[in-house]
Amino acid sequence: MFGRIPRLFAMVTLLIAMGAIALAQADVPGGAPPLLQQDAPKKKQRAFVKQKVALPILEGVKIERDLTYAKLKANRALKLDLYVPETALEKLPLIVWIHGGGWRRGSKYPTGAATLSTKGYVVASIEYRLSSEAQFPAQIEDCKAALRWLRAHAKTYHIDPDKVGAWGSSAGGHLVALLGTAGDKTAWDVGDHLDQSSRVQAVCDFFGPADFSQIHAEHAAKAEGAVAQLLGGSVSEKPDAARDASPITHITKEDPPFLICHGTEDPLVPLKQSLAFHAALTKAGVHATLVKVERGGHGFRSDTNPTSGEVLQRVQAFFDKELKPTP
Repeated sequence: MFGRIPRLFAMVTLLIAMGAIALAQADVPGGAPPLLQQDAPKKKQRAFVKQKVALPILEGVKIERDLTYAKLKANRALKLDLYVPETALEKLPLIVWIHGGGWRRGSKYPTGAATLSTKGYVVASIEYRLSSEAQFPAQIEDCKAALRWLRAHAKTYHIDPDKVGAWGSSAGGHLVALLGTAGDKTAWDVGDHLDQSSRVQAVCDFFGPADFSQIHAEHAAKAEGAVAQLLGGSVSEKPDAARDASPITHITKEDPPFLICHGTEDPLVPLKQSLAFHAALTKAGVHATLVKVERGGHGFRSDTNPTSGEVLQRVQAFFDKELKPTP
């Protein structure tokens, strides 16, 4: 069943950890379309676990796990993992990774995005309240709180507070897109370190929904259920919440550059979502690039065009261009 895995090992070690790896159709019982581990039905999630693929070794990187960035009621703490180059002597750009999972599952660890810490970045992987614990806007409030905490502790962890990028997939893609388009929405800045900004300077959105009002029209039934749990009701029942939670609603010309990557055969979040989002960003004067991954489902593989490895190269090149100084 997993005969292809050895040939893909180098690539899989990175992508499975960040939640963007998908099994080839021939490797999934019944030829089911590829899915993210956290978005897949439970019986398909086990296929990912059985592979027991480990994260790449991050040489020269200091890992700080379970740092508390916010404390909620009833002793509930929100935490993040931080990956800092050991040789960091000056301020480095920060990449904040936000996991997917339909807003109802997923974890900050492990994350293959941490490999960027070997490329001159500090990387933070954050947890946020899932929809089973709290409805929207709790999730974006948590993401913004993490950004403020990181800026408040920038000196300690060699972070350049003026060079912050956000990267996420699926539900995480939705949340990073909101960070990009609604960075100045102060109503979502709650908690500590309110003197710090929660804006970002670059966004990499992997197949995140951008306009909840179109989910039903695009017949994404699985996505509809996840959105209903997030909002506390269907889009038709909660139209105002759906609009407010949609990144496309908040676009202005001041938004940061975007890199959007989306598979042409995504069964959960239709490509139309990213096509419309990219068009709206561009119309507003925002620098936005859309990479359509041919044959890509909800996640990318070695046989997509561009391949998963090539997509990751585009991601690093994007962050290098937007967050690192020109020589």
